Amino acid sequence: MENKANEKHFGLRVDGNILAKFRYVCGFHGRSANAQIIQLMLKFIADYEAEHGKIELEK
Repeated sequence: MENKANEKHFGLRVDGNILAKFRYVCGFHGRSANAQIIQLMLKFIADYEAEHGKIELEK
């Protein structure tokens, strides 16, 4: 994870049943919903970069 100064808040609207089930499964794996979403995002990015090359962000 990047440093705290670079953290951003990301709101997400989701069906309550989906969220409840997601939190249940996250708990089973010992992760918070937030930590699991970050892991899913990192995997999604890694998969994209493996196929298309590294994403270079302008600073």
